Amino acid sequence: MKQERLDWLANNPSYTKRFAFHIGRRCRSSSIQDVAKEQLLDWETVKTLEMQYMREQIKRAGQPRPKVIGVDEISIRKGHTYRIVVSDLERRRAIWFGGKDRSEESMDAFFAFLGEKRSKRVRLAVMDMWKPFLKSTNKKAPEAAILFDKFHILRHLGEALDKVRKQEYAKLDGEKRKFIKGQKYALLSHKENLQGSARKNLKILLAANKRLNTAYVLKESFGQLWDYNREAWARKFFENWRDQLKWQRLKPYEKFAEMIDAHWDGIVAYCKPENKVPLGFVEGLNNKIRVFQRRAYGLRDEEYLRLKVLSCMLPEI
Repeated sequence: MKQERLDWLANNPSYTKRFAFHIGRRCRSSSIQDVAKEQLLDWETVKTLEMQYMREQIKRAGQPRPKVIGVDEISIRKGHTYRIVVSDLERRRAIWFGGKDRSEESMDAFFAFLGEKRSKRVRLAVMDMWKPFLKSTNKKAPEAAILFDKFHILRHLGEALDKVRKQEYAKLDGEKRKFIKGQKYALLSHKENLQGSARKNLKILLAANKRLNTAYVLKESFGQLWDYNREAWARKFFENWRDQLKWQRLKPYEKFAEMIDAHWDGIVAYCKPENKVPLGFVEGLNNKIRVFQRRAYGLRDEEYLRLKVLSCMLPEI
């Protein structure tokens, strides 16, 4: 008896590819459970059809040949369980999800996937200041310049500001604490993103606490570092910024400045015209990943998560 494969059928022979792709498109903005309820289908059926759709998206996107990569890690469950996500920053798509942790060995696995020839064509790698990522990239992609990610650096600065907030809170008691309590979000946000009572409370807080006001102004101004096109100007800005820390007793900021100084080459590399890459893409991808992780809360299928990460920035089919 001869069996014939019909191209228009989905992997599940009860459904056509056209229907599978319809389900896949619906799952881009809705949970499996919601789509199953809407289409009167079994949860497992919807998941299977969506996975077929995502595999087809990735297949059509073709083999990755990146010249500029972004490297980051995501937590896939509690207990410091991480996977590495690598993106092609020029084509604005995730190209690899894997590893067992944040180790050099796990990063090596990406370059093994890419292959020696394509690895040597990578000209720029954007990452946080995590040594295992740096060591692996220097070893496997020797032609790649290193650029430390702006958003990770600003996150360190935000953490320094929060330490100052906690120190100031600990110094006060009674009624005086009310100005600082619950203001973490307001302090860490950009002023233009605050509205209504949040903006008003921030203004009151900064007027009431001189050290927090100084720390906040320094935090807001530091982002200018990425506006410079010449290394000498960027360095002058940083030295002026660090000079403002004198006599301010802002120990967390002093430690942050030491970290910047120690990693300067990977930060100032952004001044070069060829390194003006979209640094916000990795942060946007991470936000998208967090959304569908929440949407699929409790789903432990790592292959499903891998497909979701690799396809979420690809166009619909």
